[in-house]
Amino acid sequence: MKELHKNKTFVWSLFLAFAAVMLAVLKARTLVPPDEGRYAEMAREMFASGDWITTRLNGIKYFEKPPLQTWMNALTFEIFGLGDWQARLWTGLCGLLGVGLTGYAGARVFGSRIGFYAALVLGSSLYWVICSQVNSVDMSLSAMMTVALCALIVAQRDEATPAEQRNWMLVCWAGMALSVLAKGLIGLVLPGGVLVLYTVFARDWKIWTRLHLVKGLLLFFLIATPWFVLVGLKNPEQPHFFFIHEHFDRFLKKEHHREAAWYVFFVLLAFGSVPWLGVLVQSLVLGAKRQSEPTRFKPRLMLLVWTAFIILFFTKSNSKLPGYIVPVFPAVALLVANYLDIGTRRSRMLTAGLTALLGAGLLGFVPFMLRLAHRPGEAALYTAYQPWVLAAGLALLIGGALAMLYARQMQRDLTVLVLAVAGFAGVQLLLAGFEPIGQVRAGTNLLPAMKAAGAANPAVRVYSVGIYEQSLTFYLNRTVTLVDYVDEFGFGLEQQPELAIPTRAAWVQQWRQQAASGVKSIAITRPEIVAELKSQGVPLRVVAGDARRTVIATQ
Repeated sequence: MKELHKNKTFVWSLFLAFAAVMLAVLKARTLVPPDEGRYAEMAREMFASGDWITTRLNGIKYFEKPPLQTWMNALTFEIFGLGDWQARLWTGLCGLLGVGLTGYAGARVFGSRIGFYAALVLGSSLYWVICSQVNSVDMSLSAMMTVALCALIVAQRDEATPAEQRNWMLVCWAGMALSVLAKGLIGLVLPGGVLVLYTVFARDWKIWTRLHLVKGLLLFFLIATPWFVLVGLKNPEQPHFFFIHEHFDRFLKKEHHREAAWYVFFVLLAFGSVPWLGVLVQSLVLGAKRQSEPTRFKPRLMLLVWTAFIILFFTKSNSKLPGYIVPVFPAVALLVANYLDIGTRRSRMLTAGLTALLGAGLLGFVPFMLRLAHRPGEAALYTAYQPWVLAAGLALLIGGALAMLYARQMQRDLTVLVLAVAGFAGVQLLLAGFEPIGQVRAGTNLLPAMKAAGAANPAVRVYSVGIYEQSLTFYLNRTVTLVDYVDEFGFGLEQQPELAIPTRAAWVQQWRQQAASGVKSIAITRPEIVAELKSQGVPLRVVAGDARRTVIATQ
């Protein structure tokens, strides 16, 4: 049996190769709306304005999320300039941090083999890899919560010295504070709820005496409080909107229209765990079993409670978005790694077989991909995507078959390694091949015509009528004037109504005046709105367009 986990040179070389690929592919795709464009644009505006306190989107106050993601992206723009990979660098680094910390914590708490497996499992889990390459706050939150989780289990392990316990608990408190700066009170509520439930199930009441509460809370407030104080002083309306509307209202009310079936997060857990689906249930069950040796701290139970509480918490919420459960995957990876270490050969062969079957399913799906095209021109995009899906299917099929061979030969390390490589490669191929579709969704194919018409010129007024293009504004390197559009800007426009035109009729009147006086103006809108404007005799010329949006200008 090849003990790969004992070869430090191999382990570090593998991690460096993984990091190199993860960071290199950040520039392979266009920023896809809405999230990627939104957070890139918020950071661009922060970088351009120099205001690091009040977060804005399209020049309008935007307080739905705390500033950590925007800060890090703006800092990246400050150092490396504007661009796609720069906008994703922070989330890419967060993904790497999560993999590295999960592997380290696994090695310190459970042993070197489990640490090796945990890093491989997380670094190849479909959901973690995808979110590591998408510019969104979900990975910021997940990475900071991973800091808290990993520091907690390292600090509380029975072998920890008093100094290690203190230092790692302070890292845990810092991780929770950064989680709050990433996405709000959830960064404290989730770990707190996990700790309470763990205390009850493990009957480990003394864990509260090992949390270094006084020092930890001081560090927590020192990190998390300053921005909330400064932004509240500068924008008195922010605290009520952020703490009440964005937390309690979003959880309890349905006004955000983000409801979903109660089982959605269980499906996403299974889907996001590919290629480790074959051992997912067994791994969760293992977390509930008592360890053979009596210990004060029960790390597997802590990991299970972490996973279960986060999923059940958001299952009860009236707002359900796919990114909510990303923080569970490091805990799941550690549980899967534990099971892969002690599980049966049959379970490893089942996992490999399911991976191969998934690859075969992708191969069988390729001929039917054109049915996904619902707009004019999309058939060509999905035709171009077919070879990438085919390659991803082959990677999973071959990797799964090879892993089955190694599992049959009782070569655990090679089995896990091959499955991880196959899973990682499959996801990367699917992401890379999505680029033509992403370009159309972002509307970047319209940029040359728009810039030729003067859209990049600050002196030319650009309107966004009935829509808001999250990515186009970033690539234009400017804000636009909203017309007949509110959506996520509702709160900001209540504070600054002069930054938008509330009705299309008011805008048409302004547009006619500009056209009559020879003032150049541009508008981004929907094709059906352009048809209405033409029927009303509004003076315009079509600059560019596709199935999703049309760009017009004054004649």
